[in-house]
This record gives sequence, structure tokens and C-alpha cells, in this order.
Amino acid sequence: MKKILVSDDDANIRTLLRHVLTREGYLVQEAADGVKAVKLLQEERIDLAVVDVMMPHMDGLELCQYIREAYDIPVILLTARQQLSDKEQGYMRGTDDYLTKPFEPDELLFRIKALFRRYSVASGDIIRLNSLLIDRKNYEIRDGAEILLLPAKEFELLAQLAQYPGRLFSRSELIELVWGADYTKDERTVDVHIKRVRERFAPYQGDFNIRTVRGIGYKLELIGP
Repeated sequence: MKKILVSDDDANIRTLLRHVLTREGYLVQEAADGVKAVKLLQEERIDLAVVDVMMPHMDGLELCQYIREAYDIPVILLTARQQLSDKEQGYMRGTDDYLTKPFEPDELLFRIKALFRRYSVASGDIIRLNSLLIDRKNYEIRDGAEILLLPAKEFELLAQLAQYPGRLFSRSELIELVWGADYTKDERTVDVHIKRVRERFAPYQGDFNIRTVRGIGYKLELIGP
């Protein structure tokens, strides 16, 4: 189930959007300002953010820029301003879409669904492990703004397991998928690489676990929401 962050200092807007989005089957997290929104982003797995421009402590433009630098999720900015220059500022900070108040809730829903479709196509090389993002194209793993770099085979092994959470892979399957069908050395090399990956990601045991199925192989299991 998709989780949407609604960040707006107007409690009435938050209530309206919670009702509309919950009715459509989304989970909603609310923040009254940008600072609280950042805290939620760090604590929760958020799939899309709806952000008001005019907020105390950290405004929506700053929050949008923070999200764009640290996370790979769509952002919709809400604003009472209609000037072209204000919209330009929003797009320069990285927003995906822009909606002027007052707005029809159904229009917001259309835009949210369109962004989810767009990101689904564009992010085929992106795998999410709760707080971590695996970027298969650039061989990077991101934790917010921090980039984690792994040796190539460790990265490919983790990405292969993460792409199909809950699926059991035999050692021979992993050898073929990661090392190639012409690999002739001991299958136990998989065990060695799994051990290294587990050690590297020990601090992320609250996000995922690589489980050993004795005599067969391994599966990756997501933990938490």
C-alpha cells in the first residue's frame, strides 16, 4: 500500500487530503511544517509527498529541494500563488507537479496516480529496501543523502535478492545470475559474499534480512511497514 506524506500548516487541508487519500486506499502521514516532514521522511517509507509552499520553520521549496537531493520519490507542490515565477521556483527546486489552491481533490488524485505510473516506468533500475534505495544503473546504494558503494559482485548479489523479496534462490541460481553460466568455481563463493553483505548492512537489520534456507540457498525478507 502506497504511503503519502501531506505537509501543510493548514489543518483543514490536511484533514481533507487525509480523507480523500485514505478513501482511495493510500496510507497518509501528516506534517504541519517542513521540519516535521523531514523527520517523518527519515522515519517512514514514503512513496510520494504533497507539500504546501508556505509553511513555517522550513518552507515547501526548501523541503522539495531536500527531498529531491535525498530521496527518489515524486513531489507535488501546493500553493495559493499563481504567478509563473513562483511555479518556476518550484520546478527549479525539483518538484514533479504543481497545483494551485483552491483545487479539486479529484484533480490531485489524477496527478498522484499519473506520477506513480511515471515513476514506476522510470524507476525500473531503482529497488527500495525501506530506508535504502538500490540504484542498479549507477551501482549505488543510497541512505537518504549518503551513498554506499559496494564491490561489484556484492552489489549484484544484493540487488538480485532485493528485486524479488521473499523469493528463495538456490546457490546455483545465484551463481548463474550474478557470476554467469560459465563460472566454474565453488558455489560456496555465494556464502562468502552473503556473509560480507550481512556484515556491511548489520546496521540495517530493521530494514531487511537475508535468510539462509539450509541446504538450498537464500532469500531476502523486508522488515517493518
